[in-house]
Amino acid sequence: MGSKEPAKEKREKRLQEISLLRTIPYSDHQRWWSSETVAVVTGGNRGIGFEIARQLADHGLSVILTSRESSAGLEAANVLRELGLSVDFHQLDVLDSLSIKTFAEWIQQTHGGLDVLVNNAGVNYNMGSDNSVENAKNVVDTNYYGIKNVTEALIPLMRPSAVGARIVNVSSRLGRLNGKRNRLEDKDLREQLASLETLSEELIDRTVSTFLQQVEDDTYTSGGWPQVNTDYSVSKLAVNAYTRLMAKKLSDRPNGQKIYINCYCPGWVKTAMTGWAGNVSAEDGADTGVWLALLPDQAITGKFFAERREVNF
Repeated sequence: MGSKEPAKEKREKRLQEISLLRTIPYSDHQRWWSSETVAVVTGGNRGIGFEIARQLADHGLSVILTSRESSAGLEAANVLRELGLSVDFHQLDVLDSLSIKTFAEWIQQTHGGLDVLVNNAGVNYNMGSDNSVENAKNVVDTNYYGIKNVTEALIPLMRPSAVGARIVNVSSRLGRLNGKRNRLEDKDLREQLASLETLSEELIDRTVSTFLQQVEDDTYTSGGWPQVNTDYSVSKLAVNAYTRLMAKKLSDRPNGQKIYINCYCPGWVKTAMTGWAGNVSAEDGADTGVWLALLPDQAITGKFFAERREVNF
């Protein structure tokens, strides 16, 4: 208890600092965006996604809130519109390639593209200390392939600008390669995923495919995978690696067409996904994602953040 208390106090102090920072308005020279700036937030009907959409719209951006279920998404968008915010809704199922294609076409036709993409849509079926892999395929498909497929569909529609377009992937510390307690046991694989020289889409896909095959064969427990929320941790490990890989691929785009991509951990947030058992409010959990999306001098890319601070992958 004694050893945990300082960490708890440190986190609470940092969250208080962030709450204070959030009250400081952006100055005119920091505000690179306007009401014409379009931000897409996936999985925006509740929890962290809803709060990211609210905060971005509150800063004056035009927000497109998406969700798999149209009724839930429309209701969420209406709640925000009643607050006087510029929020539109469109259905998007990140597991459905036709849904992604339809959404991309709508964004292009209706808004002429987008400036900010927040990949928030995600699932986790384990609560507390549960560690079932019964839904592992859906977790990996949604959390990793969903982000990848949406990102690849929307990158061609990200509008040129002097400050660069932004992509923010909501991830987790559970997906860190070199975490002390919850990491891949295979040192060689960790090194391959950590090095930009060896990191590739094929390597990431092969890693998650190997995990899912072992789940199907019921051999995953001896496969050296993370021990906490195994399927969720593997999916977020893939998201973190994909973020770094895309940052490298996008880095050679010319000035005026830059796209910056980062990921962040919102913390253990009090949402339906955690069974409302988290220790961070949705408002605080959304904060770093919004901060990354709006950074005035966005020369930062391929990094992992938590509580507005860079964290090692």
